[in-house]
Amino acid sequence: MKKFLKSKAKYSNLIIGSSMILLLLFVALFANFIAPYRYDDSMMNERLQEPSMQHLLGTDFYGRDVFSRILYGARIALQIAAQSVGIQLVIGVTIGLLCGYFGGWIDRILSFIMDITWSMPPLIIAFAVVSVLGQSLNNAIIAIAVVSWAQYGRIVRAKTMSIKNMAFLETGIAFGESTPALLFRYILPNVVPSMIVIASISIPSAIMSTTALSFLGLGAQSPSPDWGLALSDSVRQLTMAPWLGIAPGLALVYTTLGFSMLGEGLRDLIDPRLRSL
Repeated sequence: MKKFLKSKAKYSNLIIGSSMILLLLFVALFANFIAPYRYDDSMMNERLQEPSMQHLLGTDFYGRDVFSRILYGARIALQIAAQSVGIQLVIGVTIGLLCGYFGGWIDRILSFIMDITWSMPPLIIAFAVVSVLGQSLNNAIIAIAVVSWAQYGRIVRAKTMSIKNMAFLETGIAFGESTPALLFRYILPNVVPSMIVIASISIPSAIMSTTALSFLGLGAQSPSPDWGLALSDSVRQLTMAPWLGIAPGLALVYTTLGFSMLGEGLRDLIDPRLRSL
């Protein structure tokens, strides 16, 4: 019994985090059936209604049901998580593999780019990128990804450098495997577990950064149910209708907490050594 409880405690973050994210995924997939209204349904005669049985979290300035918009906003949170982290993984893993495998001048140049990217304030650079690309959710996601990939590159570079001299890789070279095959068939599978952990840990940061851009009007645009946009709209009505800010704020806390616990649980399960990175 004691051993069972100890095992449960060890993986409590993984169990709780995965349960929270599964619930978020369920809400995002079935928002059309769960939400009592469409996220863009305006009922001007019912605007700024307090929470009630008809509108569980009240209505906003345009008479839109806040509860429905929070449910639909889960889709945007998951979109941010998938797209932003996906772009970061592609850039970071590719550059990290090239640096770690080839070394020399390729490593010096690409590592210099990684160091510059790592040292830049992400949101400030993201502002500049969005200003060039235009104001939209997709551009905000791209902007955050472009300035946040270096953490993946650094870890992949370090792991590749430790793997490239191992016996199984030398066997592949002896059998005449091409360089792309060595990189993506031999080395990449050995860095995937660490990438899964880092990706799950970095999702909350991606969501919060993109939300910040939406809050400042540089990300999602109305009538999108984006939680950052909802927080921005709530500022003007905060004293009259505090529920407009509380609901999306709690949704953000729930989502980032869920992904954080999931990431920590995966780290403990897959690669505890990442605690020191």
